[in-house]
Amino acid sequence: MYSYIKISIGILALLSLTRFIPHPPNFTSLIALSFYVPIIFGIKFLPILLLSFVFTDLFIGFHTLTFFTWGSICVIALISKYFSKTLISRFTGAISGALIFFIISNLGVWLMGSYGYTLNGFIKCYILAIPFFGNTLVSTIIYSFIFEILYKYSKTNNFNNFLINLFSK
Repeated sequence: MYSYIKISIGILALLSLTRFIPHPPNFTSLIALSFYVPIIFGIKFLPILLLSFVFTDLFIGFHTLTFFTWGSICVIALISKYFSKTLISRFTGAISGALIFFIISNLGVWLMGSYGYTLNGFIKCYILAIPFFGNTLVSTIIYSFIFEILYKYSKTNNFNNFLINLFSK
């Protein structure tokens, strides 16, 4: 239980850090965290991911797409187990997570009526979101590389000691 709390605090701290420091739009650890946390620590940390997102949204602000973004986080975490076998499959899964976030969050934008309920509005919604997807994709790749190193380290016997020491000081 003590390790669960420490790891949870670490997840919250990392997500908070990447959401609160100045950054380009959609350039956070969110997608990579949502993908790698269940792989490294197990699906039992999905509620912590969501609570961390809720916590940071309390400060950043809630919006009409909140449930679409939170829902995409759940989907990404749930599919991660299907991509956990190899390095290539994990990177494919992380990139798939970015794509899932793009599809679900922009579906929410369109469903909220921002572009009208037409095929042209639907297409325009996704086209105008492409620059934001670029930031999501780049940040997902960068953070996935970092989490991949942690994943490899988690396979050693010293990983739990590393985390306990990291969060106990």
